[in-house]
Amino acid sequence: MNSEDVRCKCICPPYKDHSGHIYNKNVSQKDCDCLHVVEPMPVPGPDVEAYCLRCECKYEERSSVTIKVTIIIYLSILGLLLLYMVYLTLVEPILKRRLLGHSQLIQSDEDIGDHQPFANAHDVLARSRSRANVLNKVEYAQQRWKLQVQEQRKSVFDRHVVLS
Repeated sequence: MNSEDVRCKCICPPYKDHSGHIYNKNVSQKDCDCLHVVEPMPVPGPDVEAYCLRCECKYEERSSVTIKVTIIIYLSILGLLLLYMVYLTLVEPILKRRLLGHSQLIQSDEDIGDHQPFANAHDVLARSRSRANVLNKVEYAQQRWKLQVQEQRKSVFDRHVVLS
């Protein structure tokens, strides 16, 4: 265990003409008392016992490894969310435009006819068309969900009615 992971903390209230003070020191649990932690002693010899009786000393332990792991996990999740946000704002619209342009190109090729020089061109077109259909279904569901959320917001914030 690191020496920074354990400490003895003594809180001493004001005493006579001395102001209150907090003392911290890295000591073992058995040495966690006023006599071992409070240095320099602010009162002269005869008042030490009365001063120390007023002090409250606590032994404290922490795990710096657990703290570091928690912070790393937190920052990793935050980084992943940031990357996802960048993807949603920058990359997804470009891909969507490219896919929609590709599906429009396929549809215009269908209008011309199946005069493709390759034997499997019809299969490629069918797969591309099914991808475009899936994309359209997902986009439709997303739009429907957004409309439902807007309606719920209107109900809650404007009409003060909770939807069930």
